[in-house]
Amino acid sequence: MLDRWTMPMTQGPLQTLATKLAGRVSPNQVTLLGFIVGMSALPLLAFEYYALALVAIIINRISDGLDGALARLTGKSSDAGGFLDIGLDFVFYAAVVLGFALARPEENALAAAFLLFAFIGTGTSFLAFAIAAKDQHRTRPDLPNKAFYYLEGLTEGTETVAALVLFCLFQAILPG
Repeated sequence: MLDRWTMPMTQGPLQTLATKLAGRVSPNQVTLLGFIVGMSALPLLAFEYYALALVAIIINRISDGLDGALARLTGKSSDAGGFLDIGLDFVFYAAVVLGFALARPEENALAAAFLLFAFIGTGTSFLAFAIAAKDQHRTRPDLPNKAFYYLEGLTEGTETVAALVLFCLFQAILPG
């Protein structure tokens, strides 16, 4: 829902950073490094190091935007890169939710299970629609920098990132 407004604000800084990295690293290397850093959030959350987990989450999300900017800049955009990007994004999202559940199972497990249920439902519809849209050559003119077309929704990347950041901040501020 908010991506159409936040994407234009993030593209300039991502493009600047991509220009500095062009020729030094590949888009897929950025994707994989961002994923590895993002996955460190799972044990950090489990051991309730919320500030460090938040840093890992932010680095992951910056990397998620940077890989695409770098791919477009260097002419290395590909279906395989888009697949790697979105596939690792969904694993990362689930890992963060698992990290919160492991931190305080008595308090967080039910909410985490429900959030994972929602991620699986939205992720399935997101990817299924993307397949059908590609077959029909559909695009989203308001988000031209995406690897594939997907439905506009109530929760997109911006809302997901905001929720993960808020979860970290509230857990750090309001310990159980």
